[in-house]
Amino acid sequence: MHLVVHGSGVIVIQRVRVRWSAAERGAPEADARRGLNRPATLPAPLPAGEVVAHDVLADAAAAYARREDVVTGGPTIAESLALSLTVDGSAVTVERLPGRAAFPRSEMSTRLFTLTHGQVGRYRANFRFWSTHCACDPSWHYEDWVIHVSNGDVAPDRFLRGAPDRDVDNRVHLYGGSGRRG
Repeated sequence: MHLVVHGSGVIVIQRVRVRWSAAERGAPEADARRGLNRPATLPAPLPAGEVVAHDVLADAAAAYARREDVVTGGPTIAESLALSLTVDGSAVTVERLPGRAAFPRSEMSTRLFTLTHGQVGRYRANFRFWSTHCACDPSWHYEDWVIHVSNGDVAPDRFLRGAPDRDVDNRVHLYGGSGRRG
């Protein structure tokens, strides 16, 4: 992938993840993590760069205290968030890269949306991951993701307010059964 951002453009990505173990699947634990996948205020000022990523994690192992990291750079920043960015003129196409999720499995990249300058896209998904990389230990952990991508500078609270211009919801029922509840 080659990313070239023309002019003074910047792509801002915020990934908010909530992580929990198989032991924390029950209703009381679900209540404890309810709403933790909401967007966060972007740090101000954001560092300069072609791509700026704000990665937020609320992990049950840390009592759901949010840990926030901000990184800046080029295409590898997006790839570290399981995304691919392709810029064509002033538009950016965002794809979800195949990952290491045990469920739902993704063997190939999936196009999420194309954003023109000034637009914001939102991608929602959830996953079940092997807690180890060995089938000899079949333990799981789960993650709920909300990713916002802005093609251009945004106000620190932009992901908190207003509807996104593009919205993709790929959440599934992670624990078995016929479907996901709304």
